[in-house]
Amino acid sequence: MSEPRTTGTPGPAIAVTGATGRVGGRVARRLAAAGVPQRLVVPSPERAPDLPGASAAPGRYGDPGVGRSLDGVDVLFMVSASESPDRLEQHRAFVDAAARAGVGHLVYLSFFGASPRATFTLARDHWATEEHIRASGLRFTFLRDNLYADFMPALVGRDGVIRGPAGRGRAAVVAQDDIADAVVAVLLDPSAHAGVTYDLTGPEALTLREVADVLARATGRPVSYHAETVEEAYRSRAAYGAPGWQVEAWVSTYTAIAAGELDGVSDAVPRLTGHPATPLAEVVARPA
Repeated sequence: MSEPRTTGTPGPAIAVTGATGRVGGRVARRLAAAGVPQRLVVPSPERAPDLPGASAAPGRYGDPGVGRSLDGVDVLFMVSASESPDRLEQHRAFVDAAARAGVGHLVYLSFFGASPRATFTLARDHWATEEHIRASGLRFTFLRDNLYADFMPALVGRDGVIRGPAGRGRAAVVAQDDIADAVVAVLLDPSAHAGVTYDLTGPEALTLREVADVLARATGRPVSYHAETVEEAYRSRAAYGAPGWQVEAWVSTYTAIAAGELDGVSDAVPRLTGHPATPLAEVVARPA
């Protein structure tokens, strides 16, 4: 990689956060492949992907000086911060910095069913972030993705069992590649999507038993689903030694499925990207 790249005020009109991560990295690579200049706002510029037309600028969500890395940015893609007790405060500070820097349009990657009453605890943080963006006066687009289809294999324990209190509920899991395609479509024509909220889903809503069946066919190994009770779920995850808020987030992912809050298929992916949403079977069949 070349030496760390930094930017001052002039620079690309599009800025991308999370470029060292799974979704932000996909977005950055797609913009580069399309020949679109971009600024990668990352905590450590030396870790930013070295892409044609991309420059890197330092920026942490809770850093009061992050606004300097947003000067001159017209359209900003904001992924959520890493899960932490103060994630919402970090989001609010970053949104405020973007507004002070004169960012024209903020594209925020939110979560399906974001609501102050969402069963999934972190979906409440996404709703509160959306509300703060609305109150900031920034033009915005919200992309609410469902659970990542790419992460479904990680739900399987060493014994080949998916365990969680999801009951017979369904989730319309969505491919990260599809999310990135949708994000890029919005970044390249933001005015067409101003003030719009899109639900990003896969082409079908699946129970975890059906997810297990798909994974079994893809791997050729037995995979099954065990519907834990909520009490069993808390006990089984206590062994990880995670803080209470984290365990509650893990468990509430499943109870949100059971409550039907991740059910429902949207046509946003095909409308934004021009291609069908990718089925889970195709996602897990791809090379890692």
